[in-house]
Formats: sequence, C-alpha cells, structure tokens
Amino acid sequence: MMNQEKIIMQYIPKKFQAKQEGNVLTYAVPKEEIVEVCSKLYFDHKLQLKTITATDERKEGGVFKIFYVFGVPKENIFLAPYIILKDGEEFPSITKNIHEASGYERKIRTFFGLEVAGHPHLRPILLHENWPSSVFPLRKDFNWQERPAGAKGSYEFQKVAGEGIYEIPVGPVHAGIIEPGHFRFSVAGEEIILLEPKLGYKHKGTEKLFEVLPLSEKVRLAERVSGDTSFTHSMAFCQAVENLADMEIPERAKYLRVIFSELERLANHFNDFGFIMLDTGYSFGGSNGSRLREIIMQWNERLAGSRFLRGVNVIGGVAKDISPDTREEFLRELKKIEKDFEEIVAISEESGSLLNRLQGTGKLDLQLAKDHGVLGVAGRALGIAHDARIEYPYAAYEKIKFDMALEKEGDVRARFYIRIKEIRSSMRIIEQAIANFPLDTELKSDKKINLRKNSYAVGVTEGWRGDISYFIATDSEGNISRVDVRDPSFLNWTVLGHAGKGNVVPDFPLINKSFDLSYSGNDL
Repeated sequence: MMNQEKIIMQYIPKKFQAKQEGNVLTYAVPKEEIVEVCSKLYFDHKLQLKTITATDERKEGGVFKIFYVFGVPKENIFLAPYIILKDGEEFPSITKNIHEASGYERKIRTFFGLEVAGHPHLRPILLHENWPSSVFPLRKDFNWQERPAGAKGSYEFQKVAGEGIYEIPVGPVHAGIIEPGHFRFSVAGEEIILLEPKLGYKHKGTEKLFEVLPLSEKVRLAERVSGDTSFTHSMAFCQAVENLADMEIPERAKYLRVIFSELERLANHFNDFGFIMLDTGYSFGGSNGSRLREIIMQWNERLAGSRFLRGVNVIGGVAKDISPDTREEFLRELKKIEKDFEEIVAISEESGSLLNRLQGTGKLDLQLAKDHGVLGVAGRALGIAHDARIEYPYAAYEKIKFDMALEKEGDVRARFYIRIKEIRSSMRIIEQAIANFPLDTELKSDKKINLRKNSYAVGVTEGWRGDISYFIATDSEGNISRVDVRDPSFLNWTVLGHAGKGNVVPDFPLINKSFDLSYSGNDL
C-alpha cells in the first residue's frame, strides 16, 4: 500500500494543493482544466469514476462546488478534484471524453440547476414533467416541506421511423408485484429496434432527507435506499460517517458485517437464480431458487430480527451478535443448503432447452459496457474485473480469501453463471468469517461521534448488484450537509436498452431479470 505522499506524486500534478480528508484527497482545479484532469485520471491512470456530485456552499462561502470522485484500488483512497462556481452557475461537461459522466452531470443540472456547458444530450433525469423546471430540490434554499406548484411539461421518447415500425408501451404499472418503470419498445415484427426505459417513478427525495434527518435516522434512511440491499447500503453510509469521525470499529463488528452482507448476497442471488429459470418456463429451477431464498431469509430473521437485515448496522459497528452455538448450527445448515443448491444446478444444466434459451440472449457489447461504467454482475459477466470487496477492502474482507466471479460472453447465460459462482463464493466467505470469528465481545465503538468540520468522506461497499458509493460532506459545525448516493443501478440502467436491442419482445422479461436493477436505488 502506498503512503499519501506517493499517491499525491503519482496522481496529482504538483501545481494543485492536495488536502487529506480522511480517506479522500481533495484539490481545487480551475474549471477550464477539469476535463484534462479527469481524463488523465480516467484514461492514463485507469482510475474508476465513483461519482460526480455538487454541494451548495453558498451560505458559508458563496459558492457551489462540483466534485469528481475517483477510487485508487488497493489503497482505499479516493481522489476528489473539484471546481468552484463563484461568479456563475455553469461548468464544463466532461461527457464527450468520459461517457459514464453523462448521468451524473444531468443529475446535477436537474437537482441543482447548474448549467452543463457542452453536454451532448442534456435532458432532465428522475424528476418528471409535472415538476417545475425552475425548482431545484438539492439547493439549500429549497423548502423540502412544501409541495411546489405542478407543471405541465412533456417527455418525448426517442422515435424510430420506417415502414412496419410500431411502439409498445409497457408500464409504469406492471402485472407483477414490482416497482414502477416505463419501457417504450420500438419494434419491427417481434424484433426490438429500440428500447428506452423511463424511470423516476420511485423518486422520494432521499438525498434531501439525508440533509435534514437526525444522524440515527440517516442510517435507517440508508437502509431504505433500495430495500433488498438494506444492509450493504447502510454499511456504506456508516463507513463514510465512521471515517468522518476517525472511528475504528471493533474486530467482531467487522466480521459480523461480512457475514450479514454475504447473507444478503445469498438471498438475492438465490432469488435471481430461480427467477431467470422461471422466465424461461423452467418451473423446477424457479421454485427451488425461491425456496432457497426463503431459507436464507428465515435465517436473517433468526440472526438479526429482520428478514432484510434492518437495524443491524449502527455508526461504530453493529447492534446484533451471533452466539457460538448459533454460528455452529448455521454452518451445518449452510452445508445442507450448499448440497441442495449444487443438486439443483446439476439438474438444471441437464436441460439443453434452458441453457440454449439463456445463451446469446441480451448480449451486451464489452466496449459499450466500459463506456457506460457498467458495474457488478453485468460487468463481471463481460470480464470487467471490479469488486469493491477486493479493490477497496472493508470490514474484514482483506483477511478472507475468495476469487472474483468472472464470465466473458455478457449474455443472460453469463449473468446466470456469475450468480452461481458468487453463491459458492459467499458460502466460502461466511465459513471463513465464522472460522476466524474474533474472541472479543465488543460490537460497537464507544468513541463519541464527532465529525470533522468542513470535510468529506467516501464509503464504498460491494452490494449484490455491484459497487455502492456514498460521498458525504460536513459543514462548519460538523453536521452532515450533503450525502450523494450512487447505487450500481444508476449506471447499469443506461445499458438495458442496448442489451434488449436485436432480441424479440418476449425475451425482455428474461433480459430484465438477468440484470435485476433497482428502481428505488436509481430514483432516490
């Protein structure tokens, strides 16, 4: 691991003055140089772009700031060059150089009202056409307790012209018990020529609520960003706050966080393992995937008092312990689950019709995925080797050995097998965590929570969908003034339409399930 001086020498030009903010190195950059600075970090140094976000600091400094957060793998350090907007509210777009920046810049424009000069496709994001275009909810002077006057804007879907082309609207209300999202298909016969998702129906003002809720309620809010990832979202938030408080959590809490996070991964991967097969009409696989998920959910309830592992993470550690007898019993049960799972996999692999249905369906292009910053299952199914548990080890992951699950083809079959590999990996991780469980009994740091003033921190975890990032800023009194949340779905939704193109309409439910993206985690 490099020390801070070496990181600064390698990544930050000498003309910029870097300041350490816990796990973040911030440095001001003239806005006319930000495109060059970000391009160098992204293309030359191959650093991952974690988020681009704004802060409204007009009350204290009369400025807005735009932060560009890049992760340095293996170092658990994040570089955050930023620009200051003092005499205007316009900043240069970096999207023409770094395509995955597009959604972040659109979000800043929509929620802060800051103009993005040179963006190639600057349409509103998340807030719908009934929201006034002149009202920006993440500005500090926005009154979150008052409903703004309704607007009557319009949303124009992309159009495909040509003989025989027709449109199929699907949603936002669906037949199943799923969250709302609208999908507009342009088709020629059965073939999908264009697929455009419209999201934002689950927008609930999450990032604004992070500004106003008391600290204890902020943890509960993080658990509800995306309900099926309650534990790992709240862990990312807690890690960022713990960094701001210069707080080290007990070893026992680190191992418990690993165990609970992997239980969350198991439950959701079992669910998708089954539903992918169910969407092909293979009922045996579908029913058994749901059955295995239910076993894990019941263990979640027993171990943590919550099927979705809510109320476990607290700032400074965890609120739930697992007794030695229960750990041993769970290990025995895990062996039975593993045997059960492997039998289901073996039987399913004997179905040629199942595997043929998965192979080649919803195939994603590798370069397109890289351009969009695709994360998690969808990225690893193309061989994109990113996993925050390995690249930014947190909790006790640096003490646990496991292989990153990778495939190459980028189709439904590859995403299916990524889940199979990760289920196996999660079982090995839990076994190691229990085998090396610390003897100490402390679950939570007893240090008083005092956050650094006018400072920043980043929390990164690997949710079952992919990399989750939280960027947190504090004000001059040490209170949290800004929380930027980036669920992997925010990036991965941008490629779903590309994965659907060229397939037939009946393929879409299968393709959609193989990604299984969060509406709530995207809409915030």
